[in-house]
Amino acid sequence: MLTVSGVTKVYRVGAFGGRSLTAVDDVSFSVGAGEVVSLIGESGSGKSTIGRMVLRLAVPTSGRITFDGADLASLKGRALLGYRRRVQGVFQDPFSTYNPIFKADRVLHMVRDGFFPSVPAAVWRTKVEEALDGVRLDPGQVLGRYPHQLSGGQLQRMLIARALLLDIDLLVADEVISMLDASTRIDVLNLLADLKARGLGILFVTHDLSLGNYLSDKAVILKRGQVVETGPTEEVFGNPRHPYTRHLLASVPQLHRRWSDGPLAEPVN
Repeated sequence: MLTVSGVTKVYRVGAFGGRSLTAVDDVSFSVGAGEVVSLIGESGSGKSTIGRMVLRLAVPTSGRITFDGADLASLKGRALLGYRRRVQGVFQDPFSTYNPIFKADRVLHMVRDGFFPSVPAAVWRTKVEEALDGVRLDPGQVLGRYPHQLSGGQLQRMLIARALLLDIDLLVADEVISMLDASTRIDVLNLLADLKARGLGILFVTHDLSLGNYLSDKAVILKRGQVVETGPTEEVFGNPRHPYTRHLLASVPQLHRRWSDGPLAEPVN
């Protein structure tokens, strides 16, 4: 379905763009239907930049991203609109996605205006209620409410419902639970697992190794824009080959012992 081949992204930085910053360097991986692939790395590792390129919010400097064989760089007009009907993203901060002066469900009705203008209002309302049921939201509790009247978990699930209204094939989930409290995180994770079981492909962007291990079929470990290790999740986590991956795993707090029981791991250069 989605194939990222040798993708590099270079930004011009500094006064008058006199310097360059390579955010992503020769990255390759693929995501199939019903498959969760986790991009895992520290802040600045390039994982969110990759997500933005997959969503066509940024353009690769070199390399190719294809979806069902079509090169994203070549998509324009109706073809690009068709791509965005099949691929959507949900981001880290749900509150920043909503305009506080509008009711939260406006994001759902904008889908109708942009993609399904001919669908009657009554039919659309039924579709909205079905999509909300699909993400375990009670329409009576969230429709007609302003963003500040809803929790972060409710707002995130409403954004996933928005994607479901488009009947998408691929969801880019960029740190979707990092701003949610612990009691809400598991609900969103289980929702993503349910969507995977329905055949949805998910590109799961996270800095949290435990989340990647919990949810994904394949893991891609990134360091400074480069892939240092990739493979089935159980192999990457169970038998890490790269020193950086081993360092990340060693940095995960262990509940059965104090952090001070052993020496801190030396950073990997």
